[in-house]
Amino acid sequence: MDKLDPRLHAYRPDLADECLRGKVEARQFVAGSLKRIVAPVAALYKVPDALSERQSECLFGEDVKVFDEKNGFCWVQAQQDGYVGYIEQSKIGSAANHPTHRVNVPRTFQYRDADLRSPMISPLSMGSRITVVQEAETRGTRYAKLDNGSFVVANHIMPVTTVADDYVTIAESFMNTPYLWGGKSGLGIDCSGLVQLAMMMTGRTVLRDTDMQQATIGKMIAPEEGLQRGDLVFWKGHVAIMVDFRTLIHANGASMSVKTEPLDEAIARIARNHAQPTCYRRPD
Repeated sequence: MDKLDPRLHAYRPDLADECLRGKVEARQFVAGSLKRIVAPVAALYKVPDALSERQSECLFGEDVKVFDEKNGFCWVQAQQDGYVGYIEQSKIGSAANHPTHRVNVPRTFQYRDADLRSPMISPLSMGSRITVVQEAETRGTRYAKLDNGSFVVANHIMPVTTVADDYVTIAESFMNTPYLWGGKSGLGIDCSGLVQLAMMMTGRTVLRDTDMQQATIGKMIAPEEGLQRGDLVFWKGHVAIMVDFRTLIHANGASMSVKTEPLDEAIARIARNHAQPTCYRRPD
């Protein structure tokens, strides 16, 4: 049988997702249970070790299917993009209430009370899903009360059914956000995480890693046809978004942040240490 990508299919020699029965070999198959991320950001690891390499992240309110719990870690599959890995058990809770809104700014905060002067409980990233149960107003600022009792500024959220128009504008809002390998939040983000999160806010479903994105997003184009806003430039292990025909934006390890850069300069700089672009793609 063909080997399935273990990043997107939950299987190990001892355990596998029930839906993979007949497709993979495992000693036991389980359906898994639906849970939800309760931390601002939950790192997703390839192995159950918090000191190992961060593969990706799940955001507050994101649903995960849990297949195994052992030694403080859960083996999960993220329901948004299908990524499989290990998340610390303390960052996962029940999926009780249906999310009503999501954060639509790069970063915001949960407060103890409906007051910006009250203690900050924790940060939230763009894309975090929350359940609003009530509204309040203090000194002219509107707040949304969440089902966990905290408050967020109301104009920092939007209904989960609302989508943004332009994913490049979303990406631009992350300017100067720190670069973080495996990150996909307003607290730290990598190149493919920026593409995924920005496109997700416009209602698109996008896979996590650059090789996945290169294989699945839109159609391949030739640069001599003329690049335009929203086109993607891929290198081996890297991706950038065209802001216009000659400027790109990307989360990169050179500046260790999200920055714009002239396309020609980026190509020359990356070629000195790595290689030329592998392809250009135009999202649908």
